[in-house]
Amino acid sequence: VVARENFGANGSLVASIELMFGYIITVAIQSAAGVAALVSAFPELTEFKVQLTLGIISVLTLINLRGVKDAGIIFVIPSYLFILSMVVGFIAGGIRAFNGTLPKYPSDSPGLLPLGEEQGLLTFAAILMILKAFANGSASLTGLEAVSDSVPQFKSPEYLNARRTFNVMAFTLGALVIGIGWLAYQTEAIPYQEGTPTVISLVAQAALGDSAIANLFYFVVQAGTMLILFAGANTCYSAFPNMVNVVAKDGFLPKWLTARGHRLAFSNGIFFITLFASLLVISSGASVTALAAIYALAGFIGFSITGLGMVRKVKREGGGPKVFLHSLSGAISLVTVIVLALTKFVEGTWVIVVGTPVVLLMMKRLNRQYRLEQQALLVKKEQERALSITRHDVTVLVDSVDLAVVATIRYARSLNPRSLHAVHFVLDDRRAEQIKNDWMSNHGVDDVPIEFIDCPDRRLPNAALDYAIRATQKQDVEL
Repeated sequence: VVARENFGANGSLVASIELMFGYIITVAIQSAAGVAALVSAFPELTEFKVQLTLGIISVLTLINLRGVKDAGIIFVIPSYLFILSMVVGFIAGGIRAFNGTLPKYPSDSPGLLPLGEEQGLLTFAAILMILKAFANGSASLTGLEAVSDSVPQFKSPEYLNARRTFNVMAFTLGALVIGIGWLAYQTEAIPYQEGTPTVISLVAQAALGDSAIANLFYFVVQAGTMLILFAGANTCYSAFPNMVNVVAKDGFLPKWLTARGHRLAFSNGIFFITLFASLLVISSGASVTALAAIYALAGFIGFSITGLGMVRKVKREGGGPKVFLHSLSGAISLVTVIVLALTKFVEGTWVIVVGTPVVLLMMKRLNRQYRLEQQALLVKKEQERALSITRHDVTVLVDSVDLAVVATIRYARSLNPRSLHAVHFVLDDRRAEQIKNDWMSNHGVDDVPIEFIDCPDRRLPNAALDYAIRATQKQDVEL
């Protein structure tokens, strides 16, 4: 809405493309991250990470194809389980840090991500590293836009309830990021290149300790982490099909995305998101690290459009302090987009950088085609009263002489056509000769003239169209 009102049709299309990318990547990254939490608890499953992620996506697809109505309690339980388990972890970690029993992980373990070297904060390399770190960490903010996308679904007054929800989400996210970041700093938990064990797994183990109860609660933390991620992936299966349905109704995506299945879910939209999320998982090896940059870039392009669009809106309405607030939001988001696009291009953000203009051109071309079709079908003033059809001709396309063709000819006669013909487009001379012999020897159809038309390029739809155009050159002829 913000993009359309402030940047026009192209702006709203870019926003919709980033939302589509965002939903698809969300399914991939949330499923992969959930599996990473599982693998962190059970390292022997590491080699099956891709298969497990694809399995989760398949299960979510089957559930949503059955049209299961979203039950709030299903999503509330994993959310509260995760938040409460992390709070317990923070308290335990704080107590152990205070009494000096919080362990530190060695920084020379094999498989860790490489660390930078100490240097002055104002060097170009240090500034670039800080920008990269900020851009990487910004992936944690994507998901907040879900509130903005769903304002009409809140109880009245919608905007007030959405604002309260957004504030709670932002506060919770900030607390979690600060808590996990602080524990990671205290324990020197460095991410692994393969993505497992995860940082949450490392800090939970260090904070909780080695007792039997602590080991049991560690699995609760991992279960909460896994379930909340799978629940997050599942929300896309209702949001994405509904969104592409709206875009398809406007004529910028194929109309088959508006079709509902027998369970009243947008089945084609569900298959669409499943296919592309699965391709992302396979191509990235279910790596959360690789998917996170793509995830953040798609989200922050949307944030940039929103921030800068709101600047224009507020200026039109008289300006004020909100201009600075939205300008700062848009500027930070835009810097993040540039940093991610440049520094992570080879690692995957090329999908968004290259894919956005390509998809934009495809959507505009599709829309132009739909508009041409609508124009062709538009009832003009002179066509409001249809002219009488003086000639009604019927042609039956024949590929073999069998019971179906005989029944079709019999039905064609009941239409009382002025002329009845049969046509076979010749792809194979021997087959054409056989059809000719069978036609002349079949007493049910032998009185209907059959025409044989050569089709050297084997493009049957074009041949049929050319025939129809020739047969209806006069305006009073209906074929």
